[in-house]
Amino acid sequence: MGPVKNPLKARLLGTKETSFGTWISSSSIVALDAIRELGFDWFMVDTEHSQVDPETLAAMMAILVGRGAAPFVRVGDVDPYLVKQAFDAGAYGILAPLVSTEAQARATVAFAKYPPQGVRGAAAAAASRYGAGLAGYLREANEETLVGIQIETREALDHLDAIASVEGLDLLFVGPQDLTLNLGLLDDRKNPKVREAMRRVVEACERHGKIPGTLIVDPEEKKAAVDLGFRFISLASDVRFLLEGARHYLQA
Repeated sequence: MGPVKNPLKARLLGTKETSFGTWISSSSIVALDAIRELGFDWFMVDTEHSQVDPETLAAMMAILVGRGAAPFVRVGDVDPYLVKQAFDAGAYGILAPLVSTEAQARATVAFAKYPPQGVRGAAAAAASRYGAGLAGYLREANEETLVGIQIETREALDHLDAIASVEGLDLLFVGPQDLTLNLGLLDDRKNPKVREAMRRVVEACERHGKIPGTLIVDPEEKKAAVDLGFRFISLASDVRFLLEGARHYLQA
């Protein structure tokens, strides 16, 4: 691959267009391979709640890099090891869960960037074609890779502007289910209080030049997300596609 090229980041930050991707929750390389050419703008490989190990992650990145849809990774925590694993495997961006403070947002950026902007360590890994393209990768990675954090708690809502102002942070992604839980609403994702919190995230992104993102599970949620101004939208997940497809055939 050589130096990383991530045209989606430039489009999202420049033209403010809306992109549609999906979550990869199954840890199945076959499932990812089967849907990778359907027209999604990006894929988010989940390593927080799925069984994707480093070897599986590397294989998933290998079949995505340079083939159209941008490969992203939701890491399991704000942790330098996990961030390095994702980027070294070839990810064009990372998403860190449960970020509630400016300090956590700054740490996420630091772990994702090479010095002097951050503390990421260099390695002759897949992202740089095992060292063959390291010189170019080191010069371009900070600019080309995307750094996102998830807004999922009351504390995050209380610190929205401080989080959104962090330099080097590109994406604020609402985790709708965890946010709903943390607002005391269990699974009532369509509650007006959730929608109001989501609107606040979009407005903070607009004030600070960040990309607002979220995940939807049905057409009603998609319409609401677009109407609210979200521009990085996950259309459900590979597992949900499997379940809904199976139900469709059984009902038919």
